[in-house]
Amino acid sequence: MKTHILNQSVNIITLGCSKNLVDSEEIAAQLKANNIPVAHEHNKHNHATVIVNTCGFIDKAKEESIQTILQQVELKKRGKINKLFVTGCLSERYRESLSVEIPEVDAWFGTLEMQPLLAQLHANYKKELIGERLLYTPNHYAYLKISEGCNRTCAFCAIPLMRGKHKSKTIEDIVKEAQLLIAKGVKEIILIAQELTYYGLDIYKKRKLADLLKILSDLPNLEWIRLHYLYPSQFPVDILDVIKERPNICKYLDIPLQHASNRILEKMHRQITKEEMNRLIDHIRNTIPNICLRTTFIVGFPSETEKDLDELGRFIEYHRFDRIGVFQYSHEENTTAYQFTDDVTESEKLQRSETIMSLQEPISYEKNLAKVGKTFKVLVDKKEAGKFIGRTEFDSIEVDNEVIIEPDSSIKLGSFYNIRISKAYNYDLEGYLKK
Repeated sequence: MKTHILNQSVNIITLGCSKNLVDSEEIAAQLKANNIPVAHEHNKHNHATVIVNTCGFIDKAKEESIQTILQQVELKKRGKINKLFVTGCLSERYRESLSVEIPEVDAWFGTLEMQPLLAQLHANYKKELIGERLLYTPNHYAYLKISEGCNRTCAFCAIPLMRGKHKSKTIEDIVKEAQLLIAKGVKEIILIAQELTYYGLDIYKKRKLADLLKILSDLPNLEWIRLHYLYPSQFPVDILDVIKERPNICKYLDIPLQHASNRILEKMHRQITKEEMNRLIDHIRNTIPNICLRTTFIVGFPSETEKDLDELGRFIEYHRFDRIGVFQYSHEENTTAYQFTDDVTESEKLQRSETIMSLQEPISYEKNLAKVGKTFKVLVDKKEAGKFIGRTEFDSIEVDNEVIIEPDSSIKLGSFYNIRISKAYNYDLEGYLKK
């Protein structure tokens, strides 16, 4: 039986990071304003057009993007969809070769080519909708992108190749977008960028993140502001007093440090030493004693030795980070590091990542154990297997710990509650509603 294809309807599939999700939400708002029906990752194959918003960051992400495109190509061959468009980072970086290899795709678009994409769909780009989005997160939280691109020169990173140079939004535009999100019922705004700390340097000629935080934290009905992705070099320490003083700014910082061996940090072009990172971490914790520090590290960078890995391990054990993530180095063409020999095997990269995570596991458990018997403000995100799942201010969505809450008829999704912690696991907590 042939699937009925809805007239003009569009299904958007988003891969990769939260910044891509925001791009998809903006595309969807433009389509809706043009009276074009639009859905996000709809599982029914009854849409005339599919847009795949791709990720091209590392090998695994590229593979997932290509597999998703090929799945849609197969649906097109079977008459399930009429048109297939590809946008996003993978398309920006590899469109010339991919257009030859996958000719079934009707058109390829880069990361900043929304207007040509809309034109293919016979939709007019509406400037008055800047800042408007169709939210594809639950209504109680949303991502807010404050800048695009990156001026940093990290040797391993292909982001500048796909997203271009850093370009800040104006404070006025960010505030307008935040107000629109709050009007939709958003209670937590997660500030995102390739690099938050650079905010304002291009348009205001000085770092303006602290000023932006002050203005956003004064907005009515905004209960949580969370910061993601702050570069440690030339860290704007003036934001710390703002975070400390403003109760609706989460005591949470995501600062990707990437390594702790000075030799590797220099090869990575991180513009910071281990000693400088030590001083920064101490300063942050001295200023905000209850801060939650999340960071990420890369293992298997070219020429990384066991000695380098041991130094990283000692660094982690000394600082006892609240949250860490570990990436296995991906050898990306056209990056500075591509000139180096990728001399750590994939199996060794995996083993090294497991070694680092095995160091973090007991640290995480001990920190969770210290929360047992205490009460925390928790935002309830979802319900699974009869229990509610939420987060404290020390946890971001999808990447951090969750609080599993005992069933209670008074609990509603998207609301805040005081939860008494009753049990700790390595990476999660259990608790009950304190009445």
